[in-house]
Amino acid sequence: MTAEIRAVTGAFGYSGRYIAKRLLDAGHQVITLTNTRNRDNLFEGRVRALPLHYHDPANLASALQGVSVLYNTYWVRFNYRWFTLAQAVANTRNLFTAARDAGVRRIVHVSITNPSLHSPLEYFRGKAELEEALKTSGLSYAILRPTVLFGKEDILINNIAWMLRRFPVFGVFGDGSYRLQPIYVDDLARLAVEWGERTDDVIVDAIGPETFTYRELVATIGRLIGCSRLIVSVPPWIGYYVAFVLGVLLGDVIITRDEIRGLMDDLLCVDSEPTGTTPLTTWVEQHRDSLGTRYTSELARRRR
Repeated sequence: MTAEIRAVTGAFGYSGRYIAKRLLDAGHQVITLTNTRNRDNLFEGRVRALPLHYHDPANLASALQGVSVLYNTYWVRFNYRWFTLAQAVANTRNLFTAARDAGVRRIVHVSITNPSLHSPLEYFRGKAELEEALKTSGLSYAILRPTVLFGKEDILINNIAWMLRRFPVFGVFGDGSYRLQPIYVDDLARLAVEWGERTDDVIVDAIGPETFTYRELVATIGRLIGCSRLIVSVPPWIGYYVAFVLGVLLGDVIITRDEIRGLMDDLLCVDSEPTGTTPLTTWVEQHRDSLGTRYTSELARRRR
């Protein structure tokens, strides 16, 4: 690889930090656009942090001057007082425009499996809108479509383990037969860096080598961490309200109605060949003593 300046949104966050590390290891200069510049710099000053001026396109374009490839991981999970999915769509559109104005050569954009402009779910519809915006931007692009990410900083897998450690029964929405194909966050980062070196426009399903039903996923995590529990089927509305009450107690949003529907509509599974190589089962076995020992809060992460 030729050393170039690469920009990563949220390099001090979750997936962004793994992409930034791989870029640094490859010898590139890395900058990050972030709203959390006061967060500890994980890279000992090797990643320069610039403010993410979504509402100031001129400053945003100025920050991207000299950047050859932009890796975009920015998104939000749900609507809340501080942020909305509609804002995330508008902000990302501005980012794409600023990248084009700054002369960025290529964008590697993290999307989601099964996005659709006609989806009744705002999350999947918003992701589809951004894919279309990128396709028509005139920029070279690679769109990565992951399902569920897992890794040290993950939320979903960690919090399933946390609940298994604390409660004698685990409820799944409906029969739990809907599927997931979790991908290790560093496998996603590898794909991002590899496709950043290309020039062809591409859409890649970023999925791991194992496919689970949701019920199987919960049972597998429980078995591997030594906390096998009774798994019961509950109506989705009951499961949602139990999660809502627990979220109030924890000061977090555990899951939303749309996320439940996305799960149950099998939107986190595709019929593609795996692009990740790290099995979730292997990773959980390696981290069985620490996984789920603490609850990971989405809102606390946003506050930081």
